[in-house]
Amino acid sequence: MATLFLKNIHTLVTQDDDSPVLKGVCVRVNGNEIIEIEAGLSPQEGERVIDCSHHVVYPGFVNTHHHSNQTLQRCVPYVQNAKLFDWLVGLYEIWRHLTPEAVRAGARVAAAELLLSGCTTFADHYYVFPVDQPGTLLDETILASRELGVRFHPTRGSMSRGRSKGGLPPDEVCQGEDEILKDSQRVIDQYHDPERFSMCRVGLSPCSPFSVTTEVMRDIAAMARRHKNVRLHTHLAETLDEDQYCLDTYGMRPLAVMESLDWIGDDVWYAHGIHFNDEELDLLAQTGTGVAHCPSSNLRLGSGIARVPEMLERGVPVGLAVDGSASNDSSNMILEMRHALMVHRIGTGVDRMPPSDVIKIATRGGAAVLGRDDVGAVRPGMAADFAIFDLDDIGLVGALHDPAAAPFMSFSTSRTAYTIVNGKVVVDEGKLTTADIHEIIREGNRASAEMLQKASARTGIQYD
Repeated sequence: MATLFLKNIHTLVTQDDDSPVLKGVCVRVNGNEIIEIEAGLSPQEGERVIDCSHHVVYPGFVNTHHHSNQTLQRCVPYVQNAKLFDWLVGLYEIWRHLTPEAVRAGARVAAAELLLSGCTTFADHYYVFPVDQPGTLLDETILASRELGVRFHPTRGSMSRGRSKGGLPPDEVCQGEDEILKDSQRVIDQYHDPERFSMCRVGLSPCSPFSVTTEVMRDIAAMARRHKNVRLHTHLAETLDEDQYCLDTYGMRPLAVMESLDWIGDDVWYAHGIHFNDEELDLLAQTGTGVAHCPSSNLRLGSGIARVPEMLERGVPVGLAVDGSASNDSSNMILEMRHALMVHRIGTGVDRMPPSDVIKIATRGGAAVLGRDDVGAVRPGMAADFAIFDLDDIGLVGALHDPAAAPFMSFSTSRTAYTIVNGKVVVDEGKLTTADIHEIIREGNRASAEMLQKASARTGIQYD
């Protein structure tokens, strides 16, 4: 029996090539799957009916790169005006004090904020493992995602090149290769579900060329490829400082380093990818290697503007991402879509990033980057993931000439009326249904204050 019925949709943004935008149709869901899309359908007995006659319905948005623990370090004054390397050095002193409780609190904040802004699937890059804490911190992010009901791609990050080995992070938040490999295998064995409609697919994600040894990179790539649908992820080409580090350390540019380590291909995606040259963009396209585009973070850290319009023209897989909230100060997909729309009009030309391309990278583009063919579009046989926004909003008056673009182009509100994940309504009339939002806020603020207080006491630096 069908379980959910979206009635008389004002505007359905399907991301289907044959019928990208539909008007006045209904969508029927059975369990976690879309089974029917057609005008004039009637609800069946037992279905939950949501009247969408004043709503725009998108496929659930896909966030391809996040650091959920960083929701606890937004707007930290000490690093508000720092570029990436200085920003990292300052924040590592705070991240030394991550605990299971803090990681869980940050992940709950991130998942709640993403769901409330229409994100139904997200990849999280967790790579900080203080030596005095359990090695199972990543597990806390998975437990939080289960609680809140978001489709989750946790990636087991790692740092093995501490300052004593010429890297950027302090040794106290790094791990040895054997420990990294052993726990990466544990996480895959314990949590990874490679099947269709999976709610948890694990990836492996050494942090970056300046914080991980080449041995770890090679061994992690080999491990991932022994498993079905375990993908590879890392930061790359984010700053000119990184370019110089790779030239000084390896004698190669960052992408050449990755290629030499077998870290390129259609099972790999990089966060940022700002400083790729023409030949490198061609190589990404030829190999199907993906990029997570993080416009807000790139602006916040002054890192640059990624060449996303050119990537799309070449056929490079591109998804949208909010990145960590310490370099974005938000985990909001609608705001990220707005920034993606605007930044490229300065970076490459006013006509180079139309709203339709923004929607694409936030939905089906992100799904492709994560290796998913079951999310990112609304059509029969796809997962029942939806982001639904109310068009009866004062800020959208006069914007209904293009309802598909209005929520992020006009940006009156970033909160959905309904967010549906795997057929379950997790945001209902603007309210989170799976957890107490006020308790999430209280616990997040408590954990945040505690970490900054410990960092200040240890270093003598006034972080807040």
